Amino acid sequence: MDDFFERVYQVACQIPVGRVTSYGAIARYLGTTRSARMVGWAMNKSSTYKVYVPAHRVLNSKGILTGKHYFGNTNVMQELLENEGVKVQNDQVVDFERLFWDPTKELELE
Repeated sequence: MDDFFERVYQVACQIPVGRVTSYGAIARYLGTTRSARMVGWAMNKSSTYKVYVPAHRVLNSKGILTGKHYFGNTNVMQELLENEGVKVQNDQVVDFERLFWDPTKELELE
């Protein structure tokens, strides 16, 4: 499992500022389409990783901030996104499709 988390973190660290992706998109990129929930668990544990992982940029497939309760204060995830210019309304990223970063299109498979 640690190797999987490491690969998830390597992808998440490449999400550009002001862009967002989904748990499922990372899982698909890694060739583990059915492991979106495990990507979520990796994001939950990312604060213990050796480098900063921008977990606030990883959302569910509808752009909803489902992981916000893992940031301690429920507003932290939204604040981090808004500081990057991402508008959030009712716990959902506004213009999610336009801001969506798809690693399968943006990164070359390793």
